[in-house]
Amino acid sequence: MTRRPPNIVVIMADQLAPHFTGTYGHPLVQTPHMDALAARGTRFDAAYCNAPLCAPSRFSFMSGQLITRIAAYDNASEFPASIPTFAHYLRQAGYRTCLSGKMHFVGPDQMHGFEERLTTDIYPSDHAWTPDWEMPDERIDKWYHNMDSVREAGVAATTFQIEYDEETAFFARRRIFDYAMDGTAPIAMVVSFIHPHDPYVARPEWWNLYGHKSVDLPATTAADDPHSRRLMKGIEADVVIPTEDEIRNARHAYYANTSYFDSKVGAVVQALEESGHLDNTVVIVTSDHGDMLGERGLWYKMTFFEPSARVPLIVAGPGVARGEVAEPCSLVDMLPTFLDIARAEPEFGMPIDGRSLWPLATGAATSGEGEAICEYCAECASHPIFMIRRDVNGGRFKYIHCDVDPPQLFDLEADPAELTNLAADPNHNAVAEAFAREVAGRWDSEAIRRNVIATQHQRRTVHAAMEAGALTSWDYQPKRDASQEFVRNHMDWTEAAEKTRFPPFARD
Repeated sequence: MTRRPPNIVVIMADQLAPHFTGTYGHPLVQTPHMDALAARGTRFDAAYCNAPLCAPSRFSFMSGQLITRIAAYDNASEFPASIPTFAHYLRQAGYRTCLSGKMHFVGPDQMHGFEERLTTDIYPSDHAWTPDWEMPDERIDKWYHNMDSVREAGVAATTFQIEYDEETAFFARRRIFDYAMDGTAPIAMVVSFIHPHDPYVARPEWWNLYGHKSVDLPATTAADDPHSRRLMKGIEADVVIPTEDEIRNARHAYYANTSYFDSKVGAVVQALEESGHLDNTVVIVTSDHGDMLGERGLWYKMTFFEPSARVPLIVAGPGVARGEVAEPCSLVDMLPTFLDIARAEPEFGMPIDGRSLWPLATGAATSGEGEAICEYCAECASHPIFMIRRDVNGGRFKYIHCDVDPPQLFDLEADPAELTNLAADPNHNAVAEAFAREVAGRWDSEAIRRNVIATQHQRRTVHAAMEAGALTSWDYQPKRDASQEFVRNHMDWTEAAEKTRFPPFARD
């Protein structure tokens, strides 16, 4: 008999940089559940998002395509229903597909291949957050990041983010047990949390894990490249200078919320174990992007420096080897990886940009062909910005290009803090020129820019119309029928008790 393919459970953070986790070597931050998964699985040490912003990154993750292929430019870009996702392909392969938590879908399709969605989303699903590249120096105060998250960091009993993540974990855990009681298999579930995304506010029990004075301050000085200056202005860090204590507060809360997220990793794994699913489930932990967290004077994301662009990626489960992988990879690689795990060979509805990481996760030798291709086409910019991360001639190189900025080249092996731009270094001419030729051949930057501006016009027009008259909301409304929950008069309560008990009572 052919053994059924394993379950796939993805646990996703928001804005979690691997640099600030114990799993990736931070000496202070406590992440025991991520540590445990990494200890019995594979930790990818050079995993990147494909766009350092929430919605574009998630659309790439879902579709296996770069954002410029699908016009997923910013947090108000529509994710069209016609784009196939890994949820569609896994559903075709016989998986029950389920989403609990955030995915930042924009547009009327709020499912994108998931058969079930257990919660609403945390952010708007319309075009309200559309940037304006024709007025790139104008801040949109209603939704642009500013420094309030840093200056107001600290402790609270609850926040909208805490409430959201508690709900996300609760419904995911309940559904895992439902699957066990119903005998449903295989399953593909994404459990996606909002922490440790700013605002940097933590509950006391997580804050108190860390002595305040032990929280480290940013190690690197202010950046002086043009895009960093644009970001500084965009988040008002050029005029609102946080004090050392405010910076430490923000990092303290971020560390606390990283531990909080880690506890949710533990809760999901515990539910898989108690439901009998764990031994046949591949568990993946990742994030949509990182957080600068004050490094270089920058906060949040939107840049290709390592704390913003890199993500954790941990894979554990049946068949997964123990070890670390240094080869570069990115979130577009997840779709083909999931299909390999599922042993599925669908006919692709669109070409994909990623490659399967399953061979590396199961112990294959690194190929030396790994890369991460990243793009940014959102706020605090006026032209597309591209990044290529690839190992070349023994160096771990990152090349960044924007038509209106000087190029940047960093050797992450020799210069992990990215302090020395080698683009004009005579000793690196060949590498820099090769990357420059690749950028010119891979992207038509001006055409992309024209399309970004065109879609911004379209979206602003649609949003203005949707704000006039009666509201037609695209926000997902979770389906619940309270008349069928718990115990009702049309049920035998003893049967209800028996049906919802797991493991079931063993009768003689």
